[in-house]
Parts: sequence; C-alpha cells; structure tokens
Amino acid sequence: MPLSVNQVRMLESNQIRMKISLVIHGPEVIDSGEAEIVMEKLSCIGEVEAQLGGTMGKTAVLDAGLENVIDISRHLKPSACIESFFETSDLVCLLNRGKTPETGMIFGAKVTSRLKDPEKKPLIQIESPGCTGGKLIPLNKKAGSYIEKLSEIFGLPVESPLPFQDSVCLENCPKTGKTRVIRELSGVFPGENILVNGLVIGKALSSEIRIVSESGFITAIEGGEIKEHGLEKLHNYENRDPVDLAGAWVKSGEIRRGNSLFSDARKENASARKSGSISWAGAGTGKVVLIDHAAENSYELASGAELAVTIGDDTTAIAGDILYRLGIPIIGITDGDCDNVTCETKIFPGSVVLRLIEGSDDIVGKRVKQELLKGQNSAVFEDLLAFKEDVLKLAELSIEAVFEY
Repeated sequence: MPLSVNQVRMLESNQIRMKISLVIHGPEVIDSGEAEIVMEKLSCIGEVEAQLGGTMGKTAVLDAGLENVIDISRHLKPSACIESFFETSDLVCLLNRGKTPETGMIFGAKVTSRLKDPEKKPLIQIESPGCTGGKLIPLNKKAGSYIEKLSEIFGLPVESPLPFQDSVCLENCPKTGKTRVIRELSGVFPGENILVNGLVIGKALSSEIRIVSESGFITAIEGGEIKEHGLEKLHNYENRDPVDLAGAWVKSGEIRRGNSLFSDARKENASARKSGSISWAGAGTGKVVLIDHAAENSYELASGAELAVTIGDDTTAIAGDILYRLGIPIIGITDGDCDNVTCETKIFPGSVVLRLIEGSDDIVGKRVKQELLKGQNSAVFEDLLAFKEDVLKLAELSIEAVFEY
C-alpha cells in the first residue's frame, strides 16, 4: 500500500531520511542549471542519488563539473535506470526538458510503458521545472503519496499523465505484400534533422513525420526527405545490415540543443582529464580506436584509447566534442558534408582534421580500417606519429585542407 500524505510527513518529522533516486534525461536540464536546483530541493526531504539516463547528457555533466554527483558510468536507457532504482529507493523521479511540454509528457508516457512493473515504487516526472509550462506528472498510482509535497517544494502544478500511444505500428504493403514497420515522431519542427541511432537519415518538411521500414531497411520518410548517404551509413554500406526501427533511438533536431550556461573556465576545469596536448614527436605507443557509426557512444568506444580516428563531418563534430572532455585527440576525416547536429564543439589540442574532396571521407575511412587497423575497430600501435603519417598518406590524393588544433 502506498504511504498517505500524513505518513510521509510523519517520516519527515521523525527525521527518517528516505531514499530518492533521480533519473536525468538529456543535456538540456543540465545545461540550464535545472538539474542542480532539483537535486538541491529534493535533498531537503531525502537522500538523493542521481544517474544519467541515455548518453548525450554526459558531455553536459562534465561541462557542469557534476560527474561526482550524477552517475555517468553506465549507458542505460531511462526505463532501465528507473527499474534499477526501484530496487533500492523509496521514490523515483524522472527529470526531463522536452522541446515542448507536450513532447515532454509523451516522453514520460513512453518511458513508463517500457517498465516491467510500473507500480513497484512511486514514480514522478519533473518536466521542465525552470520553464513556463513546467509541471509534475505522477507516472503511477503510488506517486500520489508524494506528489503534493513535491508540488509544494517545486512550486509546480500537477498534471495527469498522457495515455501511452505506441509510436510504432505495423502495416501490410499492398504492392509488395511485406509487413512495414512505421515509426511516428512527435514534436518535430520543419527543417529539423531526423536521426536514427545517432545518424542523420533525412530532414523534416512538416511536423508530422513517419519513418517507414521494410525487412529492416528504411524505405521512406513520410513528411520529410531522405538523406541517402545517411541511410548508407545506417545500414553499414555494402554490408546492408538491417535496423530494428521499432527499438532504434530516433529523434529530430540537434543532439544537444542550446549551449551550457556554465562558464568556459568551469567547463575547462571540469572537463580536461589530461593536461596540455598530444606531442606527436614523443607520442609513443597507444591504442587507436575508429569511430564511424554511433558517435554518441564515444565514451564507451574510446575507453583506454590514446587516439581516435573519426569518419565523417558530424561524427567528427560529435565525437571530437565528447573526446575533448576526456583529453583524447582525434584524426578527423571529413568532406564538408555537415548536418549541424550539435551547436557547440571543441576539439582536443594536437588533433588533426582532414578536409577531403566531396564523397571521399567514407572511402578513406574504409581504407584506414582495412589497411591500418586490419579490419578491426581498434588496435595498439607502437608509434602513433607513424600511424598519423600513414593516415595522411592514405588520404593524400583526396586532401583539400588540413586543420591542426
């Protein structure tokens, strides 16, 4: 049985500190400073443990210097974070800042729908607490025990959750007879990029977007236009790897909306894990990793690396920005085909970015993998300077410019 409001107050009066778990989703609530405020207010009524749900907020956590406060060690979806906290906490809160209040509520409903036992512990969504339209949303029946108290603490109104509407549906194609998977996107603005698993596969032409897939391959974007090169990357070029559209990470817009409110000095102090820059002359032995797909997973992909090779303009921008925080230089291979999926980037000193003739970045990237990394995504080299020179030699016929940082 859930606790009554009087029982909650009795616990507080007896100074029994309940355990509150906070799942933080996305970089926006961190960049805006809302996450710190929420943690501070929750700590008035309990012992707070915070964890990042998802991946792209990790950079924001490091920029804010909160890596010792917000757990970024694991790569879990928000629903998995919540289920983990259900085992140890008295109350679980989901902190989010959607593009609009409605999209934020849709997100909360979707996360709740993925829980195996959504009534196990009280679950409350704190949506856009620093914005007009911010609200508290009880995501299960047990949340009623705490919702009044949290509304008082945050000064936010309580709103009933939206009923979950599955964004995935199945249809039979009348022409081919095959079953099509259709994924609908909410909160899309015309002109935004459409991303699947971190790769830009198209651009929105309207606010109603439906991505269509047959046999694991995306065939159309209703309400938008396809970027063929993005689909090639998504399906791993000639390997033609299918993608589970129903379970894929799909979003529109930028990966990180807006800039951090924290000062550059604070970001520098919180981020640089290695001092100075790479000295190629004395670089010596080190692990090299290749980052082509899934740049948003650069933290995990670059574990233990001294150097990363990034393929493509957007991959170089995203991975370079993330690896800057970890003190890892890159050799970026680009060709000017950038979709501007992130609004602010930094690259670690000593890095080199190659600008190649159009359409050459993927070709050179494949050669680096096959000829230098022996078909693997990582390898250890005794001489990193020699490796850099080998990359430059592979690319020399396609190089238009070389940018050194």
